[in-house]
Amino acid sequence: MMNPKTLHTFLLRGVFVMALLCCLPALRAQQVAVKTNGLMLAGMMPNVGCEFVVGERNSIDLNVFGATSIYGNTAKIIGTQPEFRYWFNGRPMTREYVGVGALFANYDITWNGRVYQGDAFGGGLTLGYVLNLGKRLNIEFTGGCGLVYFRQKQYYEGDNYDDFQEYGITKANASGYKLLPLKLGVSITYILR
Repeated sequence: MMNPKTLHTFLLRGVFVMALLCCLPALRAQQVAVKTNGLMLAGMMPNVGCEFVVGERNSIDLNVFGATSIYGNTAKIIGTQPEFRYWFNGRPMTREYVGVGALFANYDITWNGRVYQGDAFGGGLTLGYVLNLGKRLNIEFTGGCGLVYFRQKQYYEGDNYDDFQEYGITKANASGYKLLPLKLGVSITYILR
């Protein structure tokens, strides 16, 4: 597990590089949209996303999210969810699609006296449907699951923190793979152009 400050810098650079990669095709993109996921907002996790149409049936979606407190519990989460989408009807940002997405996150959560600090990386498939409300406004319904790898320190709040360090480096005591919902959402989308 990386040093938290190093990992935070790494994640921010990763988000910046992904945004640049998404912007390259967007220079000739037919449509560009911004969005926010209402389910994540309800979970007290601010988020913002952008989607770029890069072909007749393809788009690239990039979402970033973060939180410092979830329902009164201590939680520091930062992450991104890039996704490549294929639209079945030949018109992106309208009707049904299938996507291949990824998840990159760093977290430090205290929940019911237990502390979870670590990283998560994963990928999977998403399905979605976009309902056009007007020329520039859409509602998007998304669901998907995937395989997520996590590596974390897991302990109780009163535990001795030094037990989780070896030669001054924090070590993980839990890791593994889980099949999890990768992306769930009801998003409001505004098409810029």
